[in-house]
Amino acid sequence: MAETSYLGWPFFEERHRDLAARLESWAQNELPKVVVSEKEEQEELAKSCRNLAQALGKAGFLAHCVAGPKGEVMDARSIAIGREILARHAGLADFVFAMQGLGTGPVSLFGSPAQQAHWLPKVIKGECLSAFALSEKEAGSDVASLATTAVQDGDHWVLNGGKTWISNAGVAGLYVVFARTGEAPGAKGLSAFIVEPTDPGFSVSEFIDVIAPHPLGSLLFKNCRIPADRLVGQTGQGFKIAMATLDIFRTTVGAAALGFARRALDEAVERANRRKLFGHTLGEFQITQDRLADSAVEIDASALLVYRSAWTKDVLKQRVTRESSMAKLFATEAAQRVIDRAVQIWGGLGVVKGVPVERLYREIRALRIYEGASEVQKLIIAGRVLSGEG
Repeated sequence: MAETSYLGWPFFEERHRDLAARLESWAQNELPKVVVSEKEEQEELAKSCRNLAQALGKAGFLAHCVAGPKGEVMDARSIAIGREILARHAGLADFVFAMQGLGTGPVSLFGSPAQQAHWLPKVIKGECLSAFALSEKEAGSDVASLATTAVQDGDHWVLNGGKTWISNAGVAGLYVVFARTGEAPGAKGLSAFIVEPTDPGFSVSEFIDVIAPHPLGSLLFKNCRIPADRLVGQTGQGFKIAMATLDIFRTTVGAAALGFARRALDEAVERANRRKLFGHTLGEFQITQDRLADSAVEIDASALLVYRSAWTKDVLKQRVTRESSMAKLFATEAAQRVIDRAVQIWGGLGVVKGVPVERLYREIRALRIYEGASEVQKLIIAGRVLSGEG
């Protein structure tokens, strides 16, 4: 039974409750019909992601994670609700939904009217998958250390360098790539560009297999020429564009973790009520009750932090660097503990591949790393506290 009492909290409006009800119904009734391969090869993953994007687009849900071309704004609460519900049902569905928003976030927030009109409708319909290409081998959370360069050459930009850990590598039709244009040292000398997979000098240099499979790989730019109108925003705005995008989507990573945790608790409760040991159900043992209680508390605490951050962004229109870092840090770390307890309650079956809690165990791990590892979130939070900003 899906937990919905949190939707009565004052963070939400009626439109959010309506979205949650529609998406939950779709996830229960239509998501199982989407063709998703059990194979983990990159080609099969790519097909599954395209199928999911088309299904989500046809149902109208991708419109909630991408700003509309007519001036509609991105609503962090809607994105978080979408990620929580989809993550509870299927991790790959959450991945597709989130990447359509994250990949086009720079275009939604800073793109020209022409860029928005060209790209956003395609992404909303699920016709084009998107990618956010920021990380490099020597520059992940340390954005100021990016080494990929972009040099203007007449009416073109020429990109050289590489990116790694890029979701939707080899699948996306739209890559937003961050490169050094040199207006100033460090983070102030970066810009953002739209790159298409057919652009000369662009290639996917490798695919990366991870424990919770999804399309992931490295990109190579070798004298990659793109038209000058592919610049997103203005030169030197790259860091601002990246941080503004992450300011929205970092909160929603916590929402995805919340969805995984809710599913894990559901599975743990079902197992505790059904499995008998020494003439009693597992749920009758105090140690099991202790674990379930801890999980329930951590889930509610995660939800409060996640939706506090999203509400602050949407309603107060404030930067939520501190709030989003707290939401991501607590929700992802708590979800790891909730899922670990669920695996323990399931016992030997909990580590059998394909069992829901085993799948959740693999899916949650990456969330504690991407879009800023837990250690980085602590540095951000501590920095705000030390500076007197909260």
